[in-house]
Amino acid sequence: MGLTERSYTLSESLLADPLPRRWAHSKGVARRAASLLPILGRDAELMEAAAILHDIGYSPSIAASGFHPLDGARFLRDQEGIDERVVRLVAHHSCALLEAEERGLRAELEDEFELERPDLVDALIFCDMTTTPDGHLTTPTERLGEIVRRYGPDTIVGRFIQRAAPEIHAAAARVEARMDEAEECQPM
Repeated sequence: MGLTERSYTLSESLLADPLPRRWAHSKGVARRAASLLPILGRDAELMEAAAILHDIGYSPSIAASGFHPLDGARFLRDQEGIDERVVRLVAHHSCALLEAEERGLRAELEDEFELERPDLVDALIFCDMTTTPDGHLTTPTERLGEIVRRYGPDTIVGRFIQRAAPEIHAAAARVEARMDEAEECQPM
């Protein structure tokens, strides 16, 4: 079984029944990742795998610390032996270091998991932050607003996502610029 197929199977087994909305979101994020093939090239499979797995740390069967990027990455590393680059992307998806800081877990996250290449980090931020909780396309502005409304502005998640907003917008802009450039380079 290839990395992508294995990742879909694993994510579905952890999210589909206990968290169907999270599963729908993850599938949408993975579809978004697949759409980035023109700029990802040989990293496309890696990105799609990270996208479908990025939220598995929410699964009640593996949640331990209460911080889903850390729980998901630890599970993938310790229990599944998934490609270390996928693990790093899951660990650091969508500005996770800032949320880890809010939770007092930043040193733990940094010590256990190195950051992946910036262009891949940007791509996963873009995929996550342009996909609604139900798996549909949205804009980063709409997604950030939805997260603040859902969690509340004064919660850990609300504070973190507001702090992360400038980097999320910048990452999305960088990915969009790369996609525009890739489209301009395509022969007619």
